[in-house]
Amino acid sequence: MNNDKAAIITAASQGLGAACANVLALRGYHVAIMSRSQAGVALAEALGGIGMTGSVTNVDDLSALVDMTMDKFGRIDAVVNNTGHPPKGALLEISDDDWHGGLDLVMLNVVRMSRLVAPIMQAQENGGAIVNISTFAAFEPSASFPVSATLRAALAGFTKLFADQFASDGIRMNCVLPGFMDSFPTDEAIRASIPLGRYGQVEEIANTVAFLLSEDASYITGQNIRVDGGLTRSI
Repeated sequence: MNNDKAAIITAASQGLGAACANVLALRGYHVAIMSRSQAGVALAEALGGIGMTGSVTNVDDLSALVDMTMDKFGRIDAVVNNTGHPPKGALLEISDDDWHGGLDLVMLNVVRMSRLVAPIMQAQENGGAIVNISTFAAFEPSASFPVSATLRAALAGFTKLFADQFASDGIRMNCVLPGFMDSFPTDEAIRASIPLGRYGQVEEIANTVAFLLSEDASYITGQNIRVDGGLTRSI
């Protein structure tokens, strides 16, 4: 159990983010949740934690979340950088504004959070761990998710650079790359393309996240862990 540890989870009002919050709370973490709706605040209260409304694209909201967590728990041991989904569309029809919006949503959110929590984790005896929720399409780009696939490949690069720089401080960072999850409507053609023959459950991703944040994963950093039912083909 991790009764003295605190975890931040963003975009946690429902789906994968909420599953991560539930699993971490069950494993003894104090949870601090941010979401764009009051549902995240309600979930935090139900789990005995703290919550606020805000956006991962807003630096002031991220800073407020970190400050709130430190004020309440006095430490930050784990961060789950979860987000919504960036714009989709035909590759060359996506506007500059949508590309920039996607950069804020799935890449710079992690950079900004890292700036805030890295000094805190450096000052802690046991460092800390960060998991970024990415996508299976980061390394096998899908035309269905052009902004996500492009920018989360960049996120993988940032993750490796961060992991290298802060490993000596006991701070780890990894990415989890989900496949198609049961939080979205099922498409039979997609289901048939998955070797395990089904969509993933959000709890399966959350359990992987919890493992990567735990001491059981103390020698894992800078990695991109696919949790996709065998969907991607690259080795």
